[in-house]
Amino acid sequence: MPDPDTVPPTAAVDRVAVRIPPFWSADPEMWFAQVENQFAIAGITADSTKFHYVAGNLDSRYATEVRDILTQPPATGKYERLRTELVKRLSASQARKTKQLLETEEMGDRRPSQFLRHLRGLAGTAIPDDLLRSLWLGRLPSPTQAILAMQTNASLDALADLADAIADTNPQPQAAAVSSMEAMVDKMVALMSAKIGEMAAILRQEIAAVATSSAQRRSRSDSSPPAGYRSCSRSKGPPGACWYHRRFGDAAHRCTTPCTYQTGNDKGTR
Repeated sequence: MPDPDTVPPTAAVDRVAVRIPPFWSADPEMWFAQVENQFAIAGITADSTKFHYVAGNLDSRYATEVRDILTQPPATGKYERLRTELVKRLSASQARKTKQLLETEEMGDRRPSQFLRHLRGLAGTAIPDDLLRSLWLGRLPSPTQAILAMQTNASLDALADLADAIADTNPQPQAAAVSSMEAMVDKMVALMSAKIGEMAAILRQEIAAVATSSAQRRSRSDSSPPAGYRSCSRSKGPPGACWYHRRFGDAAHRCTTPCTYQTGNDKGTR
């Protein structure tokens, strides 16, 4: 049995198993980076060997995307051609999916730099830095956006560091926003309560006015003179005359005392 220390390095490395991870369509370049690390550990450098390892570990739905290369591989550079086309063809459709995903992502309680790294992980190579910069800035707090907008020549990483510094000076913007919202709600409730109280006071005044008016009408009705009295008040004759003279004047045939009615005739005889 040979001494392990005398075994050639390449022979020892060749016995290391190659562990190809499941293909990751969201980030093909990251997947190939992991695969190439496995090739390096196993000491695999041959182009054909790399090609067959990758081809043999592709799921059918992804293998279909590079069917032409798998069925008719080039004479040389098989692995590089497969790698390049797989990344390009899958990333083309992934760009649309990633953009849709990024448009719904929110920073939450992450620091700005953490949020940027999160977006970069989602974007992979499908979204350029200019678009990623716009998407990232658009989800930062408005005061932070205003400050970063003036840093037109700064790199995206430099902007992330500056955004972290701004966040550190105001570590709880969300709490402040919640507090402001609560204060606004309290103010609205107070205004509504005051308005309801004012309306209730007006309603009470109107009810009292209606009650007073009704009582006054009843009082006038109760104090009105009888019909006979009203008819006397409308009769002819001056005040102080008896009922007969007030009613019939000179044509009265009777008179009752006291009576101040004066005519050319004697006081009524009938």
